[in-house]
Amino acid sequence: MSEIYDLKQGDLPLVVSLPHSGESLGPFADKMAPAAKRLVDTDWHLPKLYDFLDDMDVTVLAAKHSRYVVDLNRDPLGKSLYPGQNVTELCPTTTFAEEDLYKPGQAPDVAEVKARLEKYWQPYHSALRAEVERIKGLHGFVFLWDGHSIASEVPRFFDGRLPDFNLGSNDGNSCDADIAQRVLNAVSEPHYTKVLDGRFKGGYITRTYGDPANDIHALQLELSQITYMSESHPFGYIPEKARHAARTISLMIDALLACGGNLASESSAHN
Repeated sequence: MSEIYDLKQGDLPLVVSLPHSGESLGPFADKMAPAAKRLVDTDWHLPKLYDFLDDMDVTVLAAKHSRYVVDLNRDPLGKSLYPGQNVTELCPTTTFAEEDLYKPGQAPDVAEVKARLEKYWQPYHSALRAEVERIKGLHGFVFLWDGHSIASEVPRFFDGRLPDFNLGSNDGNSCDADIAQRVLNAVSEPHYTKVLDGRFKGGYITRTYGDPANDIHALQLELSQITYMSESHPFGYIPEKARHAARTISLMIDALLACGGNLASESSAHN
């Protein structure tokens, strides 16, 4: 058992990554300010929201540590996902609301950032890459689903209210455009809003692992938290709302897996 992540292995052609659902601050808690202890920017309750995957033969990788320790969905060299826009760092020093995460003088220096990369970031990505390669080896193709959630309104990053379901394919570069559209179309309940490649096009994980030309199709879902939970502290789970949101996510994943038939045929034809 890893201290860095939880891993459930399956054999269907899907790997689900939950890099921001962890809540542990590890050995860094004493250095951190009260804002950090509230874990306000956590992708709250995602393992619970996605627990329908427990009954599916799919692979699920979930981080144990908070994104405040190190952000698993950021470039290890600190390259910005959205050049020119306000973004958080590899080892964040402020919350989304720009509150300090560390006590004065306690923010990580270059050496500590490097150490966190080695201890927390690298093992997660080694496991993720291994699972993507394992599943691709079984089927000749693989789908990677990177699951996230965020408050419906975060003025630091976007104006107004975010759509409910934000699907990202990096403008078709991490996932075949037709597949991405089919997955988005599975969001059919009229009270939900949805968008493909809007404010969130996908982070480091989908952009790095997604390679449609080589039959690795990666999508990021950034789910608005207003769809399944309270957006104020203590960020409670709302079962009735969550049931509808989870049902919609399951339909999206079913739509994604349904695209595997054509990919399997193409893979067989190439072999």
